[in-house]
Amino acid sequence: MTPSRRRSLDAICETFCPGALEARVPELLLELTPQPELAGLMRLLSIWDRPFVHGRRRRFSALTREEREAVLRSWCDSRLGPKRQAFQGLRKGAAIPYYGTVGVDGYPGPLGAVSDRARTIRPLRVGGDVALECDVCVVGSGAGGGTAAAVLAAAGLDVIVLEAGGHYEAADFDGDELSAYRRFYEGAAALTTSDGGIGLLAGCCLGGTTLVNYTTSFRTPDAVRQEWGGPFVSTDFEGALDAVCARLGVGTGEAEPSARDQAMARGLKALGWHVATMPRNVRGCDQGRVCGYCGFGCALGAKQSTLVTWLEDAQRDGARILVRTRARRVLVERGAARGVEAETSAGQRVSVRARAIAVAAGALHTPALLRRSGVGNEHVGRHLHLHPVTGVLGEFAEEIRPWEGTIQARYSDQHSDLDGEGYGLKYETAPVHPGVLAAYGPWRSASQHRALLGALPHISGIGLLLRDRSEGEVRVGRNGSPRVRYRLGAADVEHVRVGLDGAAQILEAAGAGRIISSHSGGVSYEPSRGSRGQFLHDADACGYGAGRCVFYAFHLMGSARMGDSSRTSACDHEGRVRGTKNVVVVDGSTFPGASGVNPMVTIEAIAHRNASILAAGLT
Repeated sequence: MTPSRRRSLDAICETFCPGALEARVPELLLELTPQPELAGLMRLLSIWDRPFVHGRRRRFSALTREEREAVLRSWCDSRLGPKRQAFQGLRKGAAIPYYGTVGVDGYPGPLGAVSDRARTIRPLRVGGDVALECDVCVVGSGAGGGTAAAVLAAAGLDVIVLEAGGHYEAADFDGDELSAYRRFYEGAAALTTSDGGIGLLAGCCLGGTTLVNYTTSFRTPDAVRQEWGGPFVSTDFEGALDAVCARLGVGTGEAEPSARDQAMARGLKALGWHVATMPRNVRGCDQGRVCGYCGFGCALGAKQSTLVTWLEDAQRDGARILVRTRARRVLVERGAARGVEAETSAGQRVSVRARAIAVAAGALHTPALLRRSGVGNEHVGRHLHLHPVTGVLGEFAEEIRPWEGTIQARYSDQHSDLDGEGYGLKYETAPVHPGVLAAYGPWRSASQHRALLGALPHISGIGLLLRDRSEGEVRVGRNGSPRVRYRLGAADVEHVRVGLDGAAQILEAAGAGRIISSHSGGVSYEPSRGSRGQFLHDADACGYGAGRCVFYAFHLMGSARMGDSSRTSACDHEGRVRGTKNVVVVDGSTFPGASGVNPMVTIEAIAHRNASILAAGLT
């Protein structure tokens, strides 16, 4: 960090958020930037403060605040994709840690200590380079890996689980938003597609994404199972769904609607649209203040993540669990996998010899691991689906306090089938904390953005969860990390437009006084004075491409999909990777397409089935 780079970074952060230097935002931005992106950030900072770079004779840092804000808006609205990408990266990089640190009026901040529950998982300690042996090495501990480990260990097999993230349990979940991103999320929740158009959210901790997800527990829809065919219409997959739902305690009995859910349901009912209660995997949820912080880990231990279900089962049956240990490659000898080479966060080498490998590193890291290892065919990494989510915000006269209440309790399938083939979107709510609003809310000036964040206690959001036909690809960067290419196709964009208009109708019917999209151009209207038609027209004028509208992906699927032919799929119908023996994929990358629903139960059912078949073969 040279003096000129530091001067650039300080000026950028202060322009986005006055007071950023006092809040140590530049340091936090650097800490939260994913390692593969740091070099590009440093190149940008090297030229940012030079004269004439922004069409002005003076340096950026020497401009007035109004001039600096104008420069940032020019990057936001640029016709050049890389400029928009840089703006959005800098905007999120500054605003999320700023508001995640200083908060906003009315927001109570972190929960603090809630639980004193003792830890139940006892990871294996590694003091140096080590060589281990087992029957099955499971890579990953989330929905796929945790479930597979339990099934395999219950069959009497010697199992080792490798988890790249750290080990945290209920007593560690204090509800601190920024700390949670650092500790529990892959890339500190700052990963994006290669063009910066879609943020990629996944857990990186023991329990994986099940530790931080929203407890939503849909079974694989019957229509999707019929569409996918093969094992998905079989009785053994049905049995796996039943086993998973029973172990997770899936039901609708603990789904008291939050103020967010009540507002959405009120609007849906006024329109005569579909609304239903969300099935959830919880036992003993408070459905109140603590539940709204569940995206940062469940402080009550009520969420039935793999941490408190399958991993406990696996440990009870003898499985050994290693944390902060990332698999680097699968060891292959004479066409068959014989183990995994891994490395701890402290740089220690871990070599695991195994009869079989169950890969559950998620739809980003599973294909990256296979490609680094030279395992699989040309479909490894392809056919990635993301369920891209954008949001529409409503500002109400009454206080909503959107950060509290049941994390998700109601949903609508009113527009789940927009083409007669099962493709469309779901309407769902989610808790809104300062960093979340900073991520989705448009920035046109520091004062406008501060006013938007100041309205947080009165904000309610509706997420448009798209079942995407579009496909992306996971490639491996020079440093071995996954790189994601993805772009929304025209049909999916049209469905997003329907959802944008639909969410506006719902919020308007619910009584919102102002409705705001997640477009970078600051698209909004007041129902008492403006029109929804103009709102949609302005959104279309801004566009839906990278840097034009904020999208995040919470559901990463399909990058090593199962199928009946090597011409179309990376794995066979039992998850076995084509071309290499003894490698079975047991996570969401096996999906033949987008599921259209929150995928946790489907992932666990696939893992349960594939692991059961693997166990039968090994025993």
